[in-house]
This record gives sequence, C-alpha cells and structure tokens, in this order.
Amino acid sequence: MEEDEVVDSDFYLLAKSYFDCREYRRAAHVLRDQTGKKSVFLRCYALYLAGEKRKEEEMIELEGPLGKSDAVNRELISLERELSTLRKNGTMDPFILYLYGLVLKDKGSENLARTVLVESVNSYPWNWNSWLELQSLCTTIDILNSINLNNHWMKDFFLASTYQELRMHNEALTKYEYLQGTFGFSNYLQAQIAKAQYSLREFEQVEVVFEELLRNDPYRVEDMDMYSNVLYAKECFSALSYLAHRVFTTDKYRPESCCIIGNYYSLKGQHEKSVVYFRRALKLNKNYLSAWTLMGHEYVEMKNTPAAIDAYRRAVDINPRDYRAWYGLGQAFEMMHMPFYALHYFRKSVFLQPNDSRLWIAMAQCYETEQLHMLEEAIKCYRMAANCNDSEAIALNQLAKLHHALGRDEEAAFYYKKDLERMEAEEREGPNMVEALIFLATHCRAHNRFEDAEVYCTRLLDYTGPEKETAKSMLRGMRMAQSSFPAMDVEHFPP
Repeated sequence: MEEDEVVDSDFYLLAKSYFDCREYRRAAHVLRDQTGKKSVFLRCYALYLAGEKRKEEEMIELEGPLGKSDAVNRELISLERELSTLRKNGTMDPFILYLYGLVLKDKGSENLARTVLVESVNSYPWNWNSWLELQSLCTTIDILNSINLNNHWMKDFFLASTYQELRMHNEALTKYEYLQGTFGFSNYLQAQIAKAQYSLREFEQVEVVFEELLRNDPYRVEDMDMYSNVLYAKECFSALSYLAHRVFTTDKYRPESCCIIGNYYSLKGQHEKSVVYFRRALKLNKNYLSAWTLMGHEYVEMKNTPAAIDAYRRAVDINPRDYRAWYGLGQAFEMMHMPFYALHYFRKSVFLQPNDSRLWIAMAQCYETEQLHMLEEAIKCYRMAANCNDSEAIALNQLAKLHHALGRDEEAAFYYKKDLERMEAEEREGPNMVEALIFLATHCRAHNRFEDAEVYCTRLLDYTGPEKETAKSMLRGMRMAQSSFPAMDVEHFPP
C-alpha cells in the first residue's frame, strides 16, 4: 500500500472520530503534520466546516436564528492559499478538487470553481456533492453546454437535475425516463419524475407517483412536502391529514415534516399555527426554500404584507430561479396598491415559468389597474394565459370583457362563444355563463341573426334571476321585428 494511505492511518482514524463528533478544529489539529491525501482532505474539510459553524454562530448572535448578516467563513482565505499551491504541484485527488471548488465558489471565483469541479467529477464521477456544486454554478443553458464532461451515466443524472433547476422540465422528464430504463426500481428517479410533472402542473400523475412511492417506501419523508403541496392544491383534506400524521410519527424534526404539517394547518385556515411550523422548518434548515415561500403565502393570507415580502425576498436570495417567490412578491406589492413594483415581479415570475396561466393572469390584472390602465397589454397577457390551458377559466371571460370595453364587439363575441363552449364541455354553470349568453343574444339580435339570438335567449329562460326577464323581453322584441319583415320585403319587390 502507498505511504499516504498507511503511515498516518492512526492519526486519520482519531481525526475522523473527532470529525464525526463535530469537533472540527480538534480533527484538523490531529492531522496538522500528516501529508497523505486522505489526511489533507479531512484536515482542510474540517477547517472549512469549522469556519461554517462559526459563521452560523455569528449570524445567530447578531441577527437571531432566521436573521441575515454579513458573517463570512474566516477559513476561506488560508484554505484557498493552501489548496491553490497543492493544485499547482499536481498533488490533488478528486475530493481535494471538490473542496477547492467549494472554497472558490464561496469566495465568488465562479469560473475557476466550475473548472475545478469539472476536473473533480471527470476524475471521480460518483461524488454527487461535487455534481451538485457544479450544478449551482450552471445558471444558464449556455454555461451548461460549454462545460466539457466525460460520458458517464452520472452525467445523465447531473444533466436531468440541472435541466430541472433551469426550468427545462420536459427535457428533465425525458432524461429521467431514459434513466429509468436502466434503474427501474429507483425511488429517487420516481421522485424526480414527480417533481418534473409537478412543475408542469400535471397533478393527477404526480399524485399517482407519490402514492406508489409511499407503498414502496412507507417511512419516506424526503420530497413528501411536494406531495403535500399537490394535496393542498387539490384540497384533499383527509389525504393531507393522513400524510401529516404519518410524517409526524416517522420523524417530526425534519424540515419536510414541518412543511407538511404547516400545509395541513393552512388548509384548515389556521394560518398562525401554519406559520409556527414553517418557522420551525427554517430553524432546522434556514435555507429550506419551500418553507420561506409557503410562509410568505401564509403572511399574505394574514394580510401581514411586510412579513410576506421579507419571506419572499429570503426565498429569492436562496434561489433566484424560484418563480413562486417572485410571484408572491408581485402579489404582496399588488395588495399594497403598488402596481409598478408588482408588475416588475410578475414579469420575473413569468420569465421563469412561461407556461403557468396564473402568472399571465396576475400580470394582466396588474395592467388593468387604474394607475396603469394598459388594456392592450392586458389583452396580450390574457391571450397567453388562454394558450397555457387556463385551469381557472378566467382568461377567455376577461378577453371578452376587455374587447367589449374597447368597442370591439366582434372580438368580444368570439371570446364569449369560446368561453361558453368551454363551460359546456366542463359542465360548469355560473355568472360567467349568464354574462356570455346575454352578450351573445344581444350581439346576434343587433346583427339580425335572430335564430342564434333565440337559442341564447331560450337558454336564459332556464335561470330564475333578472336574466330570465331580459331574455323574455328580447324574445318578444325579436318576434315583433320578425313578424314585420315579410310585409316590408313584399312591398319592395316588383310584380
């Protein structure tokens, strides 16, 4: 065996014991004179974690457990100096390269960090942490395409995960389904496929995948907070209650468990209790993105706009590609009657998630406000929402209203008719249907299309409100007009 693997083994094992007990400086001290690659890595990594631990302590001392501060890892400068020397001497293994990439990233040297991490994963492709750090530095598809990676099945896992982060959900789904052909029984792959489908808002398929995951792995907590989001969106109260109880008995001190219980209380309308659990999730992991975003939603429900804005800003700081946090900021500023700010944040959210109709609708409503009153822009946004399978059925009705307000009755009739057809297909009733029927009946009567107008009026007779009397009046008027037409027409024809 090589010297660097054997000579310092006793020191290494002692240091590893201290490291496992989270006594990082003690571990580094034991290895101060050891030169083997494993010992150098463990010593440097222990110093890095000691610096991170002290940084966390300073942040808590200055700002509290959920506060923000400018505390930094004081070990980064000395570590960078030592690791750069090792790299120049060519004495780095893939793990020391990974640590060097981590240090460079924390210091803001992103280009060099990318290069070093690519070296690490190409030398040893099974270190997933190294791939994840590299992923965090691939912020655009151009950067991703520019890095030179060796062909390996781990590269496919990396690409799928990075596509997901870059919001290229269809590409991620394709890559994960390809990997499933090789790793057919992987729970991880199933969960990632569910994540991609969740981002594409295919909630029915997501629910099926998570139910199967829980059958195969009944004590799983990881990713279950996403399942709770689906159950919350579908208002499946009993299923969410069962899931919350399940994770509580499995491991209640996990951020995912706290978020699931928070969603449960939110669905019950107990928003204060919900915030307690989201804050608990953040005390366990203050960089837990979902908890910041969901807590922002709860503060919006509680009309605590400043707290909501703070929560959303923290989410954006953690991940600037989180469209939900940008959308939440837009909603918060809209509540404060600041449409210019709201519009800025809605634009950011729609750039990140262009296939979500809710975001286009929010932006359109912003354009409709009195301060902006940019109706043409609102129409463009509602058109985009209609093309994105508007599940809330708002866009078509609003398009019809706006065109009518601008005096474009033909376009208004077109959208009212489309909205009516959609409501019939979905077997929905309500004020929108009455509004569409009245407009179409009036429009057809004005253009002497009496047969079409009668059809719409006859349908209005099934209602009990004032629309029934309106329909009766229109029918009487049309019959009177029609009865006078033949006589008028005969007079104008020559014998």
